[in-house]
Amino acid sequence: MMGGIPVAYPSAPPQAGVEIRSAVPTFLVGDVGHTARWYSANLGFDMVGAVPQEEPYVFASLMRGPVEIMLLALADYEKPDLRDRRPAGLWDAYIRVDGVYALYQSVEGQPFIQMPLKHQPYGDWEFEVRDPNGYVFVFGGAY
Repeated sequence: MMGGIPVAYPSAPPQAGVEIRSAVPTFLVGDVGHTARWYSANLGFDMVGAVPQEEPYVFASLMRGPVEIMLLALADYEKPDLRDRRPAGLWDAYIRVDGVYALYQSVEGQPFIQMPLKHQPYGDWEFEVRDPNGYVFVFGGAY
């Protein structure tokens, strides 16, 4: 089981000396510095690295606890809005949270909330955030 969903396929056999530790989503944005400040002010992420070390950045790594996201600069980039093509939901990252209700309380009522906290049929509590670039994050887990 993974997040209340049964896993149907066995994993690959262990490989000596190899440990896959995480996957880090990367997002194209028009202004890395502006986006990093938004994530810090609204979702509590810290910028832990950037290239170059002063703006305008071409890359930044943001973290909140063990969760990392990366921002990649692409001048004038606009993410296409494809929500109408998949009404059941369209997400760019799913972040598992213990205490999702407490996190939701810290952002409740903000204009970037796309879906309020909701108890899903598979057992998780989830809410959706849409960042200024159009990326959608689902924060979900135990209440």
